[in-house]
Amino acid sequence: MSKRATGSQSSSVDGFCYDPAEAVRHLSSADPTLAALISRAGPFAMRLRPLRSPFEALARNIVYQQLHGKAAAAIHERVLALSGGKRLRPEHILDTPDGPLRAAGLSASKLAALRDLAAKAADGTVPALARLRRMSDEEIISQLTQVRGVGRWTVEMLLMFGLGRPDVLPVGDYAVRKGFAATYGLSEMPKPKELRAYGERWRPYRSAASWYMWRALGPPPEDEKGEATRQT
Repeated sequence: MSKRATGSQSSSVDGFCYDPAEAVRHLSSADPTLAALISRAGPFAMRLRPLRSPFEALARNIVYQQLHGKAAAAIHERVLALSGGKRLRPEHILDTPDGPLRAAGLSASKLAALRDLAAKAADGTVPALARLRRMSDEEIISQLTQVRGVGRWTVEMLLMFGLGRPDVLPVGDYAVRKGFAATYGLSEMPKPKELRAYGERWRPYRSAASWYMWRALGPPPEDEKGEATRQT
């Protein structure tokens, strides 16, 4: 099976591009230490966020960057209200003056990032959802990180929690590295390249392994709704 086909397979369970139960069985068999964490942490309960368009998902991620969930949600709601309160589209950002968007709570840098995102969605740099689903993980990362303010970690979260891709390992994520250190009894967090090397044994289900690294630090806050928001 090609890398592209693996990343965008049509069969899915609850929106995932893989069977979570099979992922847990594979990880438990491949890694006894991870198997012990899985036993302690309990069933795999990662929830996907409904993905209607890459633009909307990335716009939300930009708003939420570096903010507590409740504060970010309030700003996001105010930005949505400027577009009618239902769906945010590129033209809403491009056609709205700076003043109302800044008054909604956007910083200058986030406003610049949203305008760049909107422009790149309008010109096709940010693909439509149907096209995105056909692309491999690395193709999506390469395409979407062209947007100002969108780094690899942000796209990895979209892959995991929006597209339900099976084999994403966000080695730059602070909490994944911290959870790994706690799980494997390390005195300090692994470097990203060390985590990437160890994670080879988790293929092709590194997304589920990453979720359990987060769970090694305890349950997610209520307002995260199962979605990771921790960054390096």
